Amino acid sequence: QITTLINHKDKPKRSDKTLQAIQRVGQAVNLAVGRFVTVGEAIANENHELKEEMSVACIEARRAGETIAQLTDVASLDHPESDSHITIFTDKTGVVKAARLLLSSVTKVLVLADRIVIKQIITSRNKVLATMEQLEKVSSFQEFVQIFSQFGNEMVEFAHLTGDRQNDLKDEKKKARMAASRAVLEKCTMMLLTASKTCLRHPDCESARINKDGVFHRMRLALEQVIEIVTDSRSNGENEMAPISIYSGIKEFKNKVEGLRENLYFLSKENLSTMLEVILEHTEDFTDSAYTSHEHREHILELSKQAKMELEQLVSVWMQAQNQKTKDLMEDLEVAILKTCQCMNELKREVHSAATSLAADLLKYHTDHMVLKALKITGVEGNLEAVAEYTCKLSEQKEQLVEMCRLLRHVSGTEPLEITCIHAEDTFQVTGPQIISAAETLALHPSSKIAKENLEVFCEAWESQLSDMSLLLREINDVFEGRRGEKRVYLSLPRPGKHNANLKALKPVKLDTEEQAKIAKLGLELHLLTSDVDSETEKWEDQENEIVQHGQGMSSMAYSMYLFTRGEGLLKTTQDLFHQAEIFATEGTKLASALHALSDQVHDDDKPLLLLEAEKLISMCKQLQVTAKASAQGKSATFTKVDACILKTRNVMTLLCQLLPLCCKLLRKNKTGNGCLKPAPPWKEDRIRTGTNARTPERRVETFGIKSLENHITNMTFLESK
Repeated sequence: QITTLINHKDKPKRSDKTLQAIQRVGQAVNLAVGRFVTVGEAIANENHELKEEMSVACIEARRAGETIAQLTDVASLDHPESDSHITIFTDKTGVVKAARLLLSSVTKVLVLADRIVIKQIITSRNKVLATMEQLEKVSSFQEFVQIFSQFGNEMVEFAHLTGDRQNDLKDEKKKARMAASRAVLEKCTMMLLTASKTCLRHPDCESARINKDGVFHRMRLALEQVIEIVTDSRSNGENEMAPISIYSGIKEFKNKVEGLRENLYFLSKENLSTMLEVILEHTEDFTDSAYTSHEHREHILELSKQAKMELEQLVSVWMQAQNQKTKDLMEDLEVAILKTCQCMNELKREVHSAATSLAADLLKYHTDHMVLKALKITGVEGNLEAVAEYTCKLSEQKEQLVEMCRLLRHVSGTEPLEITCIHAEDTFQVTGPQIISAAETLALHPSSKIAKENLEVFCEAWESQLSDMSLLLREINDVFEGRRGEKRVYLSLPRPGKHNANLKALKPVKLDTEEQAKIAKLGLELHLLTSDVDSETEKWEDQENEIVQHGQGMSSMAYSMYLFTRGEGLLKTTQDLFHQAEIFATEGTKLASALHALSDQVHDDDKPLLLLEAEKLISMCKQLQVTAKASAQGKSATFTKVDACILKTRNVMTLLCQLLPLCCKLLRKNKTGNGCLKPAPPWKEDRIRTGTNARTPERRVETFGIKSLENHITNMTFLESK
C-alpha cells in the first residue's frame, strides 16, 4: 500500500475515483498501523525492561500512520492545488518521509518483540533444565510423579514457543535443525519417563542407570541446539559446519566451470583443481565403504579418473584462450566445458544410484525388525547369553544404517535434507546402545513390567526412525528427479500432462509476469486453504480412511495449482493446469461418493446435513470440470479460464475445510470407543488462539501429546499405592 502511494503518477486530471482510491489506501495504512501498534503497546506493558524503547517506537509508528492519512485526505477536495490544505499532490516528499519513519519504527517494534520471544524461549529452556536436574536426583515414585507432572507442563510450554519460532524461521537450514532438535525432545520425553521409572524400580542396576543417563544427556544437547538456533550462536565459539556433500561440491564446481564462458580470468586453475580434488576425496566414502557394490565402486573410480582427464583438457584449452582468444579456441573451450560438466553429471548420477540402492535394500531387509523382536523375547526369558548375541547383531545393523545415512547425505540435494540425514545418523548412533542397555536390564530383571515397557519405548523409537528413513529416501529421489517443489506431491496421483492424448495437439501457454501478479492473491488464498486441509487430515487417527486419502490428494493437487500461479512447480503450461483441475474435480467427486457411504453409517439426525454437503461438493466439482474442459482461444480468454479454474478450486477447498472436521466428528460420535481423532498429536501442527484480538488469524504451532504422559503418571501412582 505504501509503495502504491509513493509510485502513483501525478496526472494533470484526477478523477473522483482516483482521489477516493488514494484516500482509501491512506486510511487503510493508518488503520493497519493502529492495529499493529496496539499489539506492540500490549507487549510493552507485559515486558517492563523494554517498555520504554517499545513505547517510543510505537508512538513514532502511530504518528507516521496519521501523517500518511492526513496527506492522503484528498477525496473531498475539488481543486487540491489551489487549497491551502497540504496533500500528497502538493507535498509528495512528506509522504516519502512519513513512509520511511513508519518502516523504520515498525522494524524497531518487530526487533524488540523478537528479543522478547527469544528471552521467553531461553527462560522456558532454563525451567526445563532445572526440573530435569530435580528428576535426576529423585529417589521415590511419589516425588518423581509430582516433579514429572511439572516437567510435562514445562515441556508443553517449550513446545509451543519453539513451534512458533520454527514456523517463523525463514532459513530452511535452521528450520530443519530446529525440527530435528524438537523431534529428539518429543521422543526423549517418553524415554525419560520409562528410563527413570526403571531406575527407580531397580536402583542398583548399572545398565538401567546408563540407559537413563543417556536420555538426559541427549535431551540437554537438543535443548542447547534449540537455543543456538534461536540466538544464532555457537557454544564455546565452535563452528558447526557439516562437511561439504558431493552434490553441493559438484554444483559449485559446475558453476565455476560454466562461468568461464563469461570470464576467462575470474578464478585460477589451481582453485578449480582443488575443488575437484575435494569432490573426489568425498567419493572415497563410497569406494571405501564395505556396503557399496563392486559394480558401483568400479563405475565411480572410472568416472573419477575421467573427471581428472576432462579437467586437464579444459585447463589446457582455457590457458590457450587466455593468451589468444580465437574463434576456434573458444569453440574448443565450449566443448571442453560441456564434456567436463557431462562427466560430473554422470558421477553425480552414479553416487546417487549407489546410495539410494543401498538404502532401499537395507530398509527392505530390516523392515521385519527381527532383531528387536528377538531381544524382547530373550529379555523376558532372562536369557543373558541370547541377549548378548542379539545385541551384537543390533550393533552390526546400527553400523549399516549409520553408513547408509552418511552416503545419503552426500546425495540429498538440499541443505534441509542433508540435516535430516545427519539427524537420522545421530539417532541410530544413540538409540542402538540405549536399546542394548534396556535389553540387558530386562534380561537381569525378566519379571519387571517397567523394564519391559522401557525396552518397548526404545524399540519403537528405532522402528519410527526406520519408517522416517523410507520417507526421506523418497524425498531424496524426488529432488534428484526434479519432482519436489516446496511440498511433496503424492506420487499415486496422475501426473499433469500425461494420460491425455489430446494434449499433444495443443499449443502450450504460460502465464506472463503481469498475469501472475493479477492472480497472486487468489493463489495465496489457495495455498492457505491447502495448509488448513493438511492440518485437518493430520488430526485423523486412521490415515488410511478413504475420506482422508481423497482430501490429501485434493490438497496436493491444489498446492500444485498454487505453485503454478507463482510460475513454479510441475504445472508448466495452462493446459497442465486445466488437466490438473479436471483430475482435482474427479477426486472431489470420489470424495462425495465416500461421503454418501458415510451417511449410511451415521444416525438419522446427522444424515441430512452430510448428504447436503455431499451434493454441494458434487455440484462444485461439475462446475469446475465444465470450466476446465471449455475451449478458450486467445490470451485474454485463456487467462480468464485460468482465473475461473483457480477460483472454483478455491471454493471446493473451502468446502473441504468444513467437511473434514464434520466427518471426523460424526465418525467419532457414531463409533464410540474407536474414535478417529488422536487426543493430542505429539508435536504435530495444531491451532491455538494467538491473542485477545478476535480477528487475529490463527497460527500454527506444534505441541507435545501430553495425554500419553498423563496415562503413564496415572499408572505410576497406582504402582506406588500398591
